[in-house]
Amino acid sequence: MRMGKLLLIAAATVSLFATRVLAQEVSFTPGTVWNFSSIEVAPGQTQKYLDFLAGDWKKLNEFGKKEGYVVSYHVFSVNNTRRGEPDLILAIEYKDYFSNAQQLAQSKRLEEFLARDARKLEIQSGERESMRKVIGGMELQELLLK
Repeated sequence: MRMGKLLLIAAATVSLFATRVLAQEVSFTPGTVWNFSSIEVAPGQTQKYLDFLAGDWKKLNEFGKKEGYVVSYHVFSVNNTRRGEPDLILAIEYKDYFSNAQQLAQSKRLEEFLARDARKLEIQSGERESMRKVIGGMELQELLLK
């Protein structure tokens, strides 16, 4: 019986040691989640689209910051664009990924905040097609090196 206890203690010690070694092997921790949208602005629509960004788009992101899921947001102008490249890149930094339930709850709060339902928001998005074309997007997660 004594030998069994010693083996059990030894196995537990090895397991604990292995867990610590594995934890030390990871050289990063997951950071925030970034969403980038590549935007091609229609000719003659730059100021109109920037007005939208400075208005409703900014308002939505400020709301997200107050709610605690948006960390930051940025608008980048691409210098010396070539054919097929975006004019603007919209970047939103989120605290974390969302579960389905969180996405639904967030959408509901946004609709209430804007006093518009999902259908109206979709129609408005379509109306912006005359100003811009979304030509790409990317979602990244920052890796914080230890």
